[in-house]
Amino acid sequence: MPLSALAMSTPPKTPDAIRGTQDIFGAEAEAFAHVVETFERVRKLYRFRRAEMPVFEKTAVFSRSLGETTDVVSKEMYSFEDRGGESLTLRPEFTAGIARAYLTNGWQQHAPLKLATHGPLFRYERPQKGRYRQFHQINAEILGAGEPQADVELLVMADQLLKELGVADGVSLHLNTLGDAPSREAWRVALIDYFRDHRESLSEDSQERLERNPLRILDSKDPRDKPFTEGAPKIDDYLSDEAQDFFGKVTQGLEAAGVAFARAPALVRGLDYYRHTAFEFVTDRLGAQGTVLGGGRYDGLIETLGGPHTPAVGWAAGIERLAMLVGAGGNVAEGKLDTAIIPLGEAAEKACIALAAALRRFGLVVEMSFRGNMKKRLGRANESGAEYAIIIGDNELAAGKALLRNLNTGVQTAQPITHFGKVPLSLLDGVEFGEPPDPGTNQVFDILTNSGKKDDS
Repeated sequence: MPLSALAMSTPPKTPDAIRGTQDIFGAEAEAFAHVVETFERVRKLYRFRRAEMPVFEKTAVFSRSLGETTDVVSKEMYSFEDRGGESLTLRPEFTAGIARAYLTNGWQQHAPLKLATHGPLFRYERPQKGRYRQFHQINAEILGAGEPQADVELLVMADQLLKELGVADGVSLHLNTLGDAPSREAWRVALIDYFRDHRESLSEDSQERLERNPLRILDSKDPRDKPFTEGAPKIDDYLSDEAQDFFGKVTQGLEAAGVAFARAPALVRGLDYYRHTAFEFVTDRLGAQGTVLGGGRYDGLIETLGGPHTPAVGWAAGIERLAMLVGAGGNVAEGKLDTAIIPLGEAAEKACIALAAALRRFGLVVEMSFRGNMKKRLGRANESGAEYAIIIGDNELAAGKALLRNLNTGVQTAQPITHFGKVPLSLLDGVEFGEPPDPGTNQVFDILTNSGKKDDS
């Protein structure tokens, strides 16, 4: 065989998925959708407006706002030059892009502005359980509000979301304050002095961060740093009166709303723009990846993008991690099938297409088999968990009727096709009706729906 013919007969190799990405399907996809749907419902209760931002921005949006020393900027961003030579970056988080949009679109006129969004984000990091290079988050922000009540509202909203998702058991709120700008600076200086005495014993990453961003050492997961982070200076020793008062109002608000929390004095969060409130909702049900929702106040962020001083606070939660909790708790399943439609014959198939459309418009979950004989199709209907099957063959079609079978009881009756999509199937179940009503009338529907009403004449 010629080499060219051999090459043509060899099937091409299917490309693999990119490492750190995932294809979501089945029960996992249903749990993912359940998280998003619940978030959309809850954010409307709090009157958060929906927003959509580009999936990529100028690199400066993230490098200036997140901080050059953060792992996100220094190690994890997907940055590239476009054909015009401009440096662009796939968004690694939402907040910086929202801040840019707030400034460039004139959204200041709506302040205080409550925004919510969700979608994919990108970070080049080591893939592991619940952590991917393309991942998804839900996000809520309040921009232009410097009052501690804004922090309280976001935390109460997050607490309600977790409860409505059915995953609140085993999830606890860890809360801290990073103080105002003077408090944070005094703390930063104290941390530098402290960690300098232990420089040679710290991890390489922490040695690199020591002078530029010592707060990040407190967030280190390296076991070499743990003995020193535990003994590091605490923010409480450097809080101004104003910062103490702010944090006190946040904790009092949470107590008033019935939201439980635990103080976590070493909690700093990972990005440079945080001030005052910092928080995480954590669990031990996901192994090492214990944070399911986190955020805080970032009063200095918008200034780094060239805007005026603008107080703001927000949080984000990983959809994948929440979906894992949802799935583990059995809190959501794939949609239940109401009715299976079984056509027998080519002519019946056309009628069943119209019937399926009518039932779906009536609000029922319907599925029609594409192939197989009566026995196979009925077997699939029974396996699907459907409550009813509707069967139409040539004889039924000629009579203008369909067979309605209750798959739980086995009771089967013949019904005029025109009833379907007008009358609840439970009212037709087990009841034989005569000839179909005149086309275009609701005669049978009126009889059924009015049969339980009193005669007021």
